[in-house]
Amino acid sequence: MRGAGFDFRLYAITGEPYHPGRDLIGVMEAAIRGGADIVQLRDKESPPSRLLDKARALRELTRRYGVPFIVNDHPELALAAEADGVHLGQEDMPIAAARRMLGEDKIIGVSTHNIAQAREAVRQGADYIGVGPVYPTPTKPGRPAAGLEFVRQAAAEIAIPWVAIGGITLDNADEVLDAGARRLCAVSAIVGSPDPEAISREFRQRIEAREAGRSARLSGAELPAGSPIPIRLNGRETETTARTLMELIERHGLADRRVVAEVDGEIVARAAWSRTPLKAGATIELVHFKGGG
Repeated sequence: MRGAGFDFRLYAITGEPYHPGRDLIGVMEAAIRGGADIVQLRDKESPPSRLLDKARALRELTRRYGVPFIVNDHPELALAAEADGVHLGQEDMPIAAARRMLGEDKIIGVSTHNIAQAREAVRQGADYIGVGPVYPTPTKPGRPAAGLEFVRQAAAEIAIPWVAIGGITLDNADEVLDAGARRLCAVSAIVGSPDPEAISREFRQRIEAREAGRSARLSGAELPAGSPIPIRLNGRETETTARTLMELIERHGLADRRVVAEVDGEIVARAAWSRTPLKAGATIELVHFKGGG
C-alpha cells in the first residue's frame, strides 16, 4: 500500500461518541460510500480486546472497498489487524521505531501542530502528516488551534501528502481549501451527521472542484463553474471561491474590523466591497488596523 502512488483526498476518522446508538461499521461504510478514501480507527476508551475486534471489522470493511485502513497510536494493533499503517502523535513512538516494527510497506502518518514539526516529520520519513488542529476541536481538548497560517505554510513547502484536520466542517471547508489544503479530514462533521454518506459526498465534491480548477488553469481550459480562482493576497499566491471582495474579507474574519482594501493598486471603498468582483490574477491587499493609532 505504501509507495509513490499513495494519496487520498478525504480522510474519515472514527468517533463513536458522536453517533451513540449507531453501529460503527455502518457509519464508516456510509462515509466510504460518500467518498472517504482513507479511514482511521481512533478510540481512546476501549480495552485492548475490544479495540482489536473493531480494528479487524474495519479492516474487513476497508479491504472490501479498497480503502487504506490506519490505526491511531498503536503499531502493534495495526500489525495484529493487518492494517495498512499507523498514525502517530507527537508524544508517541518515534517514526524510526514504528518503521522497524511495521516494515517498509506500511504507511506511517504523524500529527503536526506547527511548521517545524511538519518539517521534522518529513525529515524522519513520514508518509503523510496531519496539519492542525486548524480550528478548536473536542477531539483535542486543551490544544490551541494551529490556524489557517499553518495550512498556508504547509501548502508552500510540504511535498509529501498532508491533510488539514481539526474542527473542519462544511461551513469552514472553503476557508481551509482557500488556504491551500488539497486534502481534508473530518471527525464529528462526518460521523456525527445523520447522513455520513451525504456529508462525505459534499466534502469530496468541494475538494474535487478545487482539483478540477487547478487542472483547468494548468491546461489553459475554461474554469468550471464555482471553481476557485487564483489571486495574490497580501503578497501570497492563493486561491479562493469567494466571488466578491466582501466575501473574501468575511472569510478572513475582517468584515467588522478597521480594514483598508486595495485591488490591483486601487483602494476600494467599504460601501463598494459587495459590488467588487474578484477576477483571476487580481492582486489584493487587506490592511487591518489594530488599536487606536
